[in-house]
Amino acid sequence: MIGFSNTHGTRLCAWLGCAAIATGLLCSASFGAEPAPQPPAGAGTFSLTVDEAMGLFLKQNLDLLIAQYGIDSAKGLEVTTRLFPNPTLSADVTGSMTESFGQVGVLAFRIDQLFELAGKRGYRQESAKYGVQSAEASFADAVRTLGFAVKDAFYHVFQAKQKLDLARQNSANFAEVVKINDLRFKKGAIPEVDLIKLRVQLVDFQNQVIIATQDFLAAQNTLKGLLRVRPIVELVLKGELDYTARSLSLETLKADALLSRPDVLAKTRNVSQKDANLKLARAFRVPDVTLGADALMQGPQGPNTPHGYGFGLSVPLPLFNRNQGGILQAEADLKTAQTDLDKTRLLVEIDVENAYRDFTQTEMLVQAYRGGAVNDAKEVKDIAAKAYQRGGTTILDLLDAFRTFNTTMQGYIDALYAYQRSLLEIDAAVGREVTR
Repeated sequence: MIGFSNTHGTRLCAWLGCAAIATGLLCSASFGAEPAPQPPAGAGTFSLTVDEAMGLFLKQNLDLLIAQYGIDSAKGLEVTTRLFPNPTLSADVTGSMTESFGQVGVLAFRIDQLFELAGKRGYRQESAKYGVQSAEASFADAVRTLGFAVKDAFYHVFQAKQKLDLARQNSANFAEVVKINDLRFKKGAIPEVDLIKLRVQLVDFQNQVIIATQDFLAAQNTLKGLLRVRPIVELVLKGELDYTARSLSLETLKADALLSRPDVLAKTRNVSQKDANLKLARAFRVPDVTLGADALMQGPQGPNTPHGYGFGLSVPLPLFNRNQGGILQAEADLKTAQTDLDKTRLLVEIDVENAYRDFTQTEMLVQAYRGGAVNDAKEVKDIAAKAYQRGGTTILDLLDAFRTFNTTMQGYIDALYAYQRSLLEIDAAVGREVTR
C-alpha cells in the first residue's frame, strides 16, 4: 500500500556540531533520537527508523571511522607544535699518548639550546590549529555525504519494498482472473486462445515478483553495508515513502549553503592554514640563535687551569639562503588554497541549483500522479476485469488495463522516491537539514 504519513529524513550534522563529532559524541543530540539500537549478533530481525539508522551509521560506519582518524592525526601535529626544541648535551674527552689521563687529560661538557625567533613557534601553532579545524570540518563533510548515502539507501529500500508489494498484488489479482476465466473456458464462454494469453501474462507478473524480490534484497544489502550490519540480519524499516508539499527559496538555500556547508568551511580553514604557513616561511628569513654553556675539568698538568667554564652563542649568517624558495612555495600554496575555495563555493551553488531543480520537477510529477492518474488506472483495471467477465470487452483490453495499472503504480512509486531523494539532495547541498 502507498501511504502518506509525515515521515521524513533526519538531520545532517551542521558545522556547529562538528567539534562534538570529532571528540566521539557524534552529534547524537542533533538527531533528536535515542541511542542507536545494536544489531543482533546472529541471524535475526532488526527494526530501524531513519533516525536510528543514522545513529547506527555514525557509530560504526567504517568510512566514517577512517575520516575521524584524520582529526586525531591533526591534533597530534598540534601537540608537536607546542613543544620546545630539545637541548643538546655533548661531552668531549681529550688525553695524551705519552702521559696518563689523570695528569694531562681533559673532560669537557657542553649544553646548547636553540631559541626560535620571529614568532616561528607561534605561526606553527596557528597553522596546526587551522589544520585541526580543517580536519574536523572534513569529518563533518564526510558525515554530510555519507549520511546522504545512508538516507538514500534507506528510502530506496522503501521503494523496492513497495514495488515488491505491488508485484505480489498484481500477481495475486491476475491469478484470480486466470482462475475465473479457466472456469469460463471449461464452460465454453471464452476461446482457448484467450486463456492462453491470460496464462502468459500471469507468468510475466510472476517474473516481476522475482525481479522485485531481487531488487529489494539488493537494496537491503546496500543499506546493511553502510550500517555495518551482517548480511544474514533481516532489516525491517519503519516508515514509508510519502509526500508533503514544501515551500523553498532557491536564493535562501544558496546563501545558507555557503554558510553551512562543512566542505566550504574546511577549505576556508585550509586557506587560513596556508596563510599561517606563509608567515612562517617569511619568518625563516630571521635566523635562530643557539645559546650554550660548557664546563671543563683537566689534570694538574693540563694546558689550562684545572677547572673552567664558558658560554657560547651561535647564529647562522643569512647571507645566501633566506628561504626564498620556501616563501615562493608558501605563496603558491596560499593561492592554490584560495582558488580551491572559490571553486568549492561555485560547486556548492551548482549543487543547490541541481537539487532545487530536481525538487521542483519531482514535486510536479508526484502532483500529476496524485491529481487522478493513480485512481484512474485502478478504476480502469477494475472496470476492464468486470467487463471482460461479462463479455463486454476483449482480452487485449483487459491485458492493456492491467499493464497500464502496473506501469502507473510503478511510476508513482518511483516519483515518490525521486521526490524524497530530492529533499535529501537539498539537505546535503545546503549542509544541514532544511526540508523536515
